[in-house]
Amino acid sequence: MKGMRYLYRTVFVSAIFAMSGSPITGLAATANVTVGMGLNNAFFPATTNIAVNDRVIWTWGGNFHSTTSGTVSGGVTHPDGLWDSGVNNTPHSFTNSFPTPGSFPFYCSVHFGSGMTGAVNVAAPNLPPSVAITNPAPGAVFAAPANVTIQASASGNGGTVTNVEFLVDSTGLGDDTTAPYSAVTNGLAAGSHTLSAIAANSTGLTATNSVSISVVNPTPILLSAPASPSSASFQFNFTANAGLRYVVARSTDLTANNWIPLATNLAGSSSVTFTDINATVNPAYYRVGLLPNP
Repeated sequence: MKGMRYLYRTVFVSAIFAMSGSPITGLAATANVTVGMGLNNAFFPATTNIAVNDRVIWTWGGNFHSTTSGTVSGGVTHPDGLWDSGVNNTPHSFTNSFPTPGSFPFYCSVHFGSGMTGAVNVAAPNLPPSVAITNPAPGAVFAAPANVTIQASASGNGGTVTNVEFLVDSTGLGDDTTAPYSAVTNGLAAGSHTLSAIAANSTGLTATNSVSISVVNPTPILLSAPASPSSASFQFNFTANAGLRYVVARSTDLTANNWIPLATNLAGSSSVTFTDINATVNPAYYRVGLLPNP
């Protein structure tokens, strides 16, 4: 006959946090270039500065001209095939868009020998930095009062990350200027909280990532409904907070150094059923502890 199983309970305590993000958009612009002006074999202006995704409209002001992408060297043209309007007379116009940064030279295929050349300089977009909270995970649950370490990664996207500012709800936790970026909040009370990381780069742009977490008051751990489903197993229920982590341990004599962890789990509900499928020791004591916040 199996010996009686005594249920014994203990509780431990501690806590942590969570995150989210944001983009920018821009509108394409148009630059105008006059192709020849009367008898002047030149582009006006010869150099045009635009941004990525802008477009250039060449408008003919003279006859027998083209706008052809490529270079001229040693009196020889070297078209690169990006665009070619063909030779046209006024009135005529030709449009080309520029989706990538760089310098794009062009010439008139008829009058290049007269120095009728030009260039379009396309500046790289001024992008905001990127930032992501890497710890804690969105929707994480912590036991109150929670001491939470918020960690984030960030990159400048064309600039240099100057700092990452951390907030809990609307309260600032301070700035971190060196990677890995982090901040700590202490004693967070029960409730829903929003953790935010705001990265700034050297071009003056910012980006935000936020996550939501929950902090709960731990419910007392109560063990109940002991049962022996089989000759080699023992089962019981214990109360818990969904989202918090618990450890179940077993001992044969309640000695402090004789507790063997059997299972660590994340509670999915307010009541958890545990089954020891190797309940062969006799006598045996069981305890359930709330693990510290990660």
